[in-house]
Parts: sequence; C-alpha cells; structure tokens
Amino acid sequence: MNDQKFAVWAPDACAVQLQLGPRRLELAARDDGWWELSASVPPVGAGAMDYGFIVDGSGPFPDPRARRQPGGVHALSRTFDPADHIWQDTDWTGRQLAGAIIYELHVGTFTPEGTFEAAACRVDHLQSIGVDFVELLPVNAFNGTHNWGYDGVLWYAVHEGYGGPAAYQSFVDACHRHGIGVIQDVVYNHLGPSGNYLPQFGPYLSEAAGNTWGSALNLDGPNSDPVRRYILDNALMWLSDYHVDGLRLDAVHALRDTSATHLLEQLAVEVGALSAKIGRPLTLIAESDLNDPRLITSREANGYGLDAQWSDDFHHAVHVALTGETAGYYADFEPLDALAKVITHGFFHDGTYSSFRERTHGRRIDRERMPTWRLVVASQNHDQIGNRAAGDRLSAQLDVGQLAIAAALTLLGPYTPMLFMGEEWGATTPWQFFTSHPEPELGAATATGRINEFARMGWDPQIVPDPQDPATFERSKLDWSEADETEHARLLGFYRELASFRRSYPDVTDPRFDQIAVEFDAAEGWLRVHRGSTKVVINFGERSVRVPAGRGEVVLSFATGPDAVQDRLPNALQLAPHSVVVLV
Repeated sequence: MNDQKFAVWAPDACAVQLQLGPRRLELAARDDGWWELSASVPPVGAGAMDYGFIVDGSGPFPDPRARRQPGGVHALSRTFDPADHIWQDTDWTGRQLAGAIIYELHVGTFTPEGTFEAAACRVDHLQSIGVDFVELLPVNAFNGTHNWGYDGVLWYAVHEGYGGPAAYQSFVDACHRHGIGVIQDVVYNHLGPSGNYLPQFGPYLSEAAGNTWGSALNLDGPNSDPVRRYILDNALMWLSDYHVDGLRLDAVHALRDTSATHLLEQLAVEVGALSAKIGRPLTLIAESDLNDPRLITSREANGYGLDAQWSDDFHHAVHVALTGETAGYYADFEPLDALAKVITHGFFHDGTYSSFRERTHGRRIDRERMPTWRLVVASQNHDQIGNRAAGDRLSAQLDVGQLAIAAALTLLGPYTPMLFMGEEWGATTPWQFFTSHPEPELGAATATGRINEFARMGWDPQIVPDPQDPATFERSKLDWSEADETEHARLLGFYRELASFRRSYPDVTDPRFDQIAVEFDAAEGWLRVHRGSTKVVINFGERSVRVPAGRGEVVLSFATGPDAVQDRLPNALQLAPHSVVVLV
C-alpha cells in the first residue's frame, strides 16, 4: 500500500472523483470547498502514479497543484515527492541582494541542449564573471515544447523539456555548490492561452477584464482567499521544496487587488516568516511599470515590504545614450541629462511628464532613506531584447567599446546589476519571441498579432520573425564558441575585470545615494560618475575628447581601439572614441 493523499479545491462541485490509472475513486467534501481522499491507495505499478480529477462528470483534468506533467498540460498529472532529493547544499547559508550581481537566463536557449543538466555545466563560467544569483525565466508547465515561459498554466509543475522537477533540484544544488543563489521568475498576473483548466475547479479567474497577456486571477472577489492561497503556496514551494533563494515577480502592476492587505504585502510577510524559519535570506524582486517606491518601502513605513524592483528607466537612459534611438518610450531619455538623473535619483520619471504615456508618471525616491541596491538594473534583458521586432541585442548596433561602456555603467553604477545571458561576450545571436503552440489557430493568431503590434509601432513587418517557426527558437540559442573569438574574448575579459573590481573596491557597492555624483558635457559627449573616491569616465562620442578627471590611478580601461587613454594631462584625460576608464 502507498499512503498518498489527494486533494483539490472545487467549491461549487457536486461530486469530485480521482482518476488513478483505470480506477475512479470518490473524494469526500470538506466544509471549506476542498475535496480529499486521504486513505491508503494501492499503487499502480511501482513508483510515481498518474492521476487527474473528474469534476461533476467532466474530465479528468490535471491537478492545479501538479508537480509533474510528463504528457503535457492537457494530460494526467504525475505524483512527485520533492523530499526524495538528497540535497548537497547543507553548507549553503544564502546570499543577500545588496552588493550582488544577477545573471538572467532562459533554460531552453542558454545551451544547445536547453536543459537544466546542460545549464549546470556552465555554472563555473558564471562564477568566473562574478555572478551571485542566477535568475531563471519562468520554468512552469506550458503547452508546447518551447516558449519564453510566460504562457504557463500549471504553476506548480516544472517543464518536462527542461528535465522536470528533479533536474531543477539538481541545478539549484549545482549553483549553491559554486556559491551562486537562484532567483525564480514567477508569473502571477495572468495564465497562458492553452491548458488552463482552473475554471473547471472553481472561481480562480477574475470577472473583471484580463490584461493584455491573458486571464487575470481572482485576488479580491468572492472566494478569492483560496486563490490567493494558491499563489502564496506556490511562492513558498519554490523557496522551500526547491531551495530557491528569491523570486522575481512578473509585472506586478497588472495584479488586480483592492484588498486592504495587497497580495504583495501578504507575500512579503509570509516569505519573511519562512526566511526566519530556515535561517537564510529570501529575496522578493518586483517587475513594475509604476516607478512607485512604495513596493520597496518597509511595511513599518506603510510600504509593501518587497526587497527590490526593476528600474527600466536605467535601461532606457543607457540605451538612448549609446544608440541614439528616441522612438516610443525612449523619447524622454535624450542623453546625457536623463542618464545623469537616473544614476543619481534612481528613476527618471519620478513625478514628471511622460510623453509616451501622455501623463505624469512615477514617484520620487526618498534618497536619504532608500538604499540604492533596491533597484535592479540592466542594459539588456529578455524584455528589452525579445520585444524588439527582430530580437536584436545591443551587439547588432554597437561596437565593442560601446558594449564595454554599457557594462561599466551597469556593473559599477549604484544599483544591483543584472546581466542577460551572453552579453558578457557581446553575443551576436538574437533573442527573439518564440512559441510552439500545438493548436494551428492559436499559432497563427500569435504570429499575426505580433506583426500587427510592430506595424502599429512603425517597425517593418517584414523583419518580424514568425514566433511559431522552429528556426526562430533555434536562432535564439547562444553560440558559446563566440566567447573564444578575439573581440568577444576581450569583452569577456573586461566583464571579469569589472566583477573583480566590484569585490575589491567598496565604493562601488556603497548603497548611499549621497555618495554618488555625476558630471557630463552633452556637446562633447562625455560623462563622469563619482562613487566615493572611484571615478568612471566615459566618452560616448565618435571622436577623441579631453575630459577633466582630476587625479587618480587608471585601474581599468577599454575602448573600441587599442588604447582608451590617448594622453594623460594634469587633471584631465584624452579619451579615445567609445571608451571607458576607471580611476581610483
């Protein structure tokens, strides 16, 4: 006999049965809307069992809390016991976010194999560039073989194509052995378009209109407490059963919640309690379009109590300064005053008018009290690359010196830096929007919608790749052989030097806003960042320029040409085009 408990929340059902192999077993109703079968169940063969739930005669449907879906999101679930894994990370005490470097990667395109096992073999590379946290794009179960991960419908299951839940645990173990934490990207603001059976069980979805990505969750309507519990338990699952060190919360501005205690605040409370219990730091990072510091303000000060949030303003300012693009949401970020403000104030739009939104946007950060590390910044990430029409990286527009400038601003700036996989060697492979919807009509609608979206933005529809074409997915995989080529290897070496510098000079990780100063000359194209006694001096221009730099020893330098410093003058440097110099 196998003592296996099966339970499911179905508050409006009249009858619920368990499909277990060829058998159908009746579940008993509880007063709280849950149905359960807790008696000992004879196993169907040895090991894991396939099962599903039949609700009022319909089904069987996969378990909303299934840990494995080996046959896909429309098939039966399979039992999985996370306690079977023998963890090797007993000495792991976790990492705090302050002072750390994050590396964002997509398991399916990080390696040719696209699996956790293959990704684990590259962890030593991440260690060599100073990575403290790996941030995984969503890995929960979706319909199809490959996807960005944001079309997930079974949030508790790990995508089988990556290796499933056991391989996930082994990957986390490998990261911890190398002193690297794991942050899991989770999506609680919508569900994917195929395989969402939650409405068959209960009022999981909001009656209000969904967002642009899919159906929204019922966070504040009737019977919303168990729906919130569904989300909270999922978050705690990653942090406990899989030893994950933090969560990146996708697009929290799309969470519809009018409750007195917002879901995010409730999540922060429960994760804080779990952190205290297990004795290691657990980090919550929000992606938000609001530029609202309340997310990262403590609960004692009437904030939500999250640890950090993304700041896209940094990306926009760096992107415009390097590329000159000013279309769409880049319009307000003309260099170099926008970049100077972002470096010294955190947000560019902090109560200012946004021409893209045609309204005032954002709220000012209290720089006397807020530490800088609470903002996570990047010069490239999955959104800002993948949501371009052709999925082109900065390497498609910039030379190696400009890529080094982006690296220095990100890694030596005042915020928590995040790198996107492959940027450390200037990868030339694009990262495009790819899907593998098995339903022909859904695949066609996705492709057409993508083309129409970019046509409205003025992009040439001819350059938009078909997301359903398998070649789009294959093109997006990293080519690791590039890292050994001359200019790529030179850039990779500079990333390693920057990471080493971060660990050696405390000015760079000082979290105080009042220790940052920026000077620039927009006409000459130079900018100088002061972090205590450390100076980062940059020439964005295409010609040599004299930059007042004061005294100090040049400890790092990089340029498109062979020498960043063409001449050292009293209190000034003659900098080569597209160059960066660090002085201490």
